[in-house]
Amino acid sequence: MIPPLKLSDTPAKAVRWMEEFRVNQLPVVKLRQFLGLITEEDILEAKVAHESLQTVPFGYEDVFVLHNQHFYNVMETAIKNKVQVVPVLDEQREFLGVITVNDTISAFGQMSALQGQGGILVLSMNERDYSLTEISRLVESNNAKILSSYVSPDEVDPFRIRLTLKINTSDLKRIIATFERFNYRITAQYQDATEEKDDQDRLDMLLRFINI
Repeated sequence: MIPPLKLSDTPAKAVRWMEEFRVNQLPVVKLRQFLGLITEEDILEAKVAHESLQTVPFGYEDVFVLHNQHFYNVMETAIKNKVQVVPVLDEQREFLGVITVNDTISAFGQMSALQGQGGILVLSMNERDYSLTEISRLVESNNAKILSSYVSPDEVDPFRIRLTLKINTSDLKRIIATFERFNYRITAQYQDATEEKDDQDRLDMLLRFINI
């Protein structure tokens, strides 16, 4: 529902739309081609409220996701670049629309509700040691199942990855012991059985991190 701006639009119009849609960035397109995101700071620094956006320098031309990517990628892009809106493009870089962080959080919530209660484990490992088949076997040896998994780079070590597992049980003790026995390193664990306040606190931290 958030429309793109054109280069012929004025900075004043861009600021007005940002206030209307309650976002800090808006996409700019030319002949359906995505050019980048313009921010309120870009406009304030340019001090050209009544001219066109052609006179305002802006960036984020490489901040987008493709239409066939998972919403995990949307959240990853938003957090990495600290933006509230993520443009969605096709393979020809044509603009299809934007997804807001709130949309993505809602998708996470719907997925979690469908999966039901359980626990979450975060593992760190060398990329060459990653095998979801083997990891699933270890989880299932403890009469549990992996509901979803997500792989992301390890911010501390570029040669390692982080694997986040959603498991259909909140009792993770035996699963953790199994992983440790096979030399997997557990870096975090969360249990849905804990108070809802913990979940809200983590969500609040995420929102503060991406400056919403």
